[in-house]
Amino acid sequence: MGIIVLLIAISVTIAIAFLAVFYWNMKSGQYDDTYTPSVRMLFEDKPGMKATPHAKNIKKSQK
Repeated sequence: MGIIVLLIAISVTIAIAFLAVFYWNMKSGQYDDTYTPSVRMLFEDKPGMKATPHAKNIKKSQK
């Protein structure tokens, strides 16, 4: 019976920690812009921007 109380206490502690992190992210503006990340891949890279290593491999394989 004592282990159940311990497991419930640990579960509640973890849940409160996740809730605190979520609240902190909401207050810091982490989720303010929900539109831009979904369309960012549709825009062309600006000249002078370095490509990621993955993008370089894709360009080489397309030639």
